[in-house]
Amino acid sequence: MYFLGIDIGTSSVKVSIVEASSQRKVCSTQYPAEEALIISPQPNWAEQDPQDWWTYFKRALSQANASGLYDPKQITAIGIAYQMHGLVVVDKEQQVLRNAIIWCDSRAVALGNKAFEEIGKEFNLKHHLNSPGNFTASKLAWVKANEPEIYQKIDKVMLPGDFIAMKLSGTISTSISALSEGVFWDFQRNELSSALMDYYGFDADLIPVILPVFAEHGQIKPTVADELGLSAKATINYKAGDQPNNALSLNVLQPGEVAATAGTSGVIYGVSDKLIADRESRVNTFAHVNYGPDEIRTGVLLCINGTGIMNSWGRKLLGKELSYDQINNMAATSPIGSKGLQVIPFGNGAERMLNNQLVGASITSIDLNRHDPADILRAIQEGIAFAFRYGLDIMRENGLYPQMIRAGNANLFLSPVFRDSFVGATNVPVEVYDHDGSVGAAIGAGIGSGYYANFVEAFDRLKPVYTVEPKGVDQYEENYQQWKEILETKINTK
Repeated sequence: MYFLGIDIGTSSVKVSIVEASSQRKVCSTQYPAEEALIISPQPNWAEQDPQDWWTYFKRALSQANASGLYDPKQITAIGIAYQMHGLVVVDKEQQVLRNAIIWCDSRAVALGNKAFEEIGKEFNLKHHLNSPGNFTASKLAWVKANEPEIYQKIDKVMLPGDFIAMKLSGTISTSISALSEGVFWDFQRNELSSALMDYYGFDADLIPVILPVFAEHGQIKPTVADELGLSAKATINYKAGDQPNNALSLNVLQPGEVAATAGTSGVIYGVSDKLIADRESRVNTFAHVNYGPDEIRTGVLLCINGTGIMNSWGRKLLGKELSYDQINNMAATSPIGSKGLQVIPFGNGAERMLNNQLVGASITSIDLNRHDPADILRAIQEGIAFAFRYGLDIMRENGLYPQMIRAGNANLFLSPVFRDSFVGATNVPVEVYDHDGSVGAAIGAGIGSGYYANFVEAFDRLKPVYTVEPKGVDQYEENYQQWKEILETKINTK
């Protein structure tokens, strides 16, 4: 028996096949090999075609099936993880009405900020735990205000993972966790937020049926099963946003446990047993995958848009023909501090932790006679690590003091320079695991199908690959303070 995990990322779609009894990853593939296109028709807009996600998934699964390492007909349960906060809208025939407005799109910031003020700051923080900000509800409000002919045709509003589940099964569903990430959920009343729905003028019928995260979200359609080579008895048993799912994949489920990712965007995600709300909505709180009104488990999420995408930009600029391993090795030839070079990595839309400001990316303190590509590449990775430190300090203001952070052995955490910079700048050790989002989604499917009796059983074989301990802390602290001064000067001159 096998479980299929699907991770709908910004840069690619990844699938993993996990053997149920051993929890062993049998096969893992992704498509496309290079970063997927982000459509930006206007400054600070970011869109993707949902049909591309479906195409990428089919190609990734086809590659996995062709490996011969498992029998696709023995896949019984499917789990889906997805890029958070995106907006997908379909009509009554389940046809997509426009490109998805994805997480790093900033067009709805003004609408969300206005809703924060007019619904009331205290109400929003108490009931939604967040400002409506740039989240899914505000993106839908933008469509309503600017594309009324499209809005009138909308039958259901979905997140990216819901779209893939719909394509697989023909059914559309959501969860409390998903609704909370769109800022549709009222935590105090434990229901869809009538205050937000009424303010924006949304009909409740736009929201799909609400099911638990770990539940059957549809059975695969026979025609789709035939096309994909799967059993028509396979069911979708789990759906979650990529960051709650990443936390699940690392067994981060209980208060005080913390996970981190550094892909296109960067995230620190801590679990709490409280309804935490940052006064300025710089970090955000959503229902975790194991949230329940009677046993509160929230995920406090620090999201930084400009992380891996900044590293990708540096590669394109300085060594497009090089692999990421090669640019990581090049960066490692530059010393801690990058010979005084500093990089501010915030060039991928408005940053929530900076109060939704568009700070932009910059490289400063360039010495044309001293600095070379290795220094720039290292400064980029150090600048990203400093952005994490800046955000972690905000989380500390909100009562989260991690003693250990867990991360998957993927993306920027594959770089020794980044790992050491992250740990040195935050002064918190990191345990690295050989799990990723697609594996976590597969395990989630096993939990949702009932194969695993509980979380303990689902993760009883999870062990860290290695642990990174802080070193060079004083050097990183000195460089971080210089970086912070540059950042705050940019903020204050905006």
